[in-house]
Amino acid sequence: MAKESAVRRAARILVVGGGYVGMYAALHLQRRLRKGEAEILVVSPDPYMTYQPFLPEAAAGSISPRHVVVPLRRTLKRCEVVVGEVTSVDHAGRTVHVSTLATEEEGVGDIPLHYDELIVAPGSVSRTLPVPGLAEHGIGFKTVEEAIGLRNHVLEQLDIASSTRDPEVRDAALTFVFVGGGYAGVEALAELEDMARYASRYYHNISPDDLRFLLVEATDRILPEVGPEMGRYALRELRGRNIDVRLGTRLDSCEDRVAVLSDGSRHPARTLVWTAGVRPHPVLAATDLPLDERGRVRCRPDLRVEGTDHAWAAGDAAAVPDLTAGSEGVYCAPNAQHAVRQSKILAGNVLCSLRGHSLRHYRHAYVGSVASLGLHKGVAHVYGQKFKGYPAWFLHRAYHLSRVPTFNRKARVLAEWTLAGLFKREIVSLGSLENPRAEFELAAGTGRHPEAS
Repeated sequence: MAKESAVRRAARILVVGGGYVGMYAALHLQRRLRKGEAEILVVSPDPYMTYQPFLPEAAAGSISPRHVVVPLRRTLKRCEVVVGEVTSVDHAGRTVHVSTLATEEEGVGDIPLHYDELIVAPGSVSRTLPVPGLAEHGIGFKTVEEAIGLRNHVLEQLDIASSTRDPEVRDAALTFVFVGGGYAGVEALAELEDMARYASRYYHNISPDDLRFLLVEATDRILPEVGPEMGRYALRELRGRNIDVRLGTRLDSCEDRVAVLSDGSRHPARTLVWTAGVRPHPVLAATDLPLDERGRVRCRPDLRVEGTDHAWAAGDAAAVPDLTAGSEGVYCAPNAQHAVRQSKILAGNVLCSLRGHSLRHYRHAYVGSVASLGLHKGVAHVYGQKFKGYPAWFLHRAYHLSRVPTFNRKARVLAEWTLAGLFKREIVSLGSLENPRAEFELAAGTGRHPEAS
């Protein structure tokens, strides 16, 4: 009975989200909590954390998709992991409501979960605009499923172009439009362009020069994170590879698979990748927590939610004051570098709060950025030093290998990179994986057209 009483008295820490902040915060907590001091409950829509900087290499086939993700249940052994979506947060009542696959299957309402301490880390989602045709034809690049789907799609376009006799279909299949000149857009474009031009050598009627890649960016520069000089170098590098980069240009429409740009040009294309920024997760609108004008949770420097107790936030969904900026009203950028470091401070402050100790402020000066521009090419601006070409690409790989969670994933990624240097690139499309029952349905007759029966 005494043991059961002790369990009841243990505080419940509920973590919303299993991304950078959610996983790392739970990981730090489970390592430092005393036995019976608290229980940790992690609610995530996926049973894994995706290491997003590796998505471009996964899309290009340099890394296996399963090595880009970190299984939460294996990593968070002392936590309870619930795979589901948080639909609302009632912090006044210390309750969240969760929808899971089981609740949907059973047709019951959302599950209420109670907590003592709340960590809000749902991350972000793609920021879309009301562009005609975007919802029907656009492809995102934020999840491992989207990265692998895009890889299969690009290789399928080469198959279409190789087998068609219609020049318009061929040209559209070999035109690839990317919208957004930040990290995601530039790295995805560079890696896939490398892969597609390499794959074209195995098609008897397609040459690398037949492929057309177009990058559309609304501002006057790409990769602002690496600074103006390295951004200009990246622009020259991409254009030197015959990539059409349109600065100061917007996508006005992509209906009927035709990309219409604000400069008046029209580009029939069967591939349109949308990477034009992110926005905070929409679940934040269904909370009673204070939000800023961009929909992020307002935070204090110690990562507590403003005007509340026992609620914490960090990462893309949080407006965290940047104490290194030297002026008020400046917030930390929504990137992995801040998220990983904030999670450590957040976990420590939650423990200090439980134990009645003083809290620490989050303070981290941005050390720089690295970006890949394809195999053996890159740009970097780190600690004031600028790198380009092979040194920047090597620095990019070394940095992210050091940051990917768990020794297991580090070893597997390093092994794949080593093998990739010894053997030729894989160029197989497995698009059928997205509909694995199609063959069986056809064999069973349910997939046949009425005319065939």
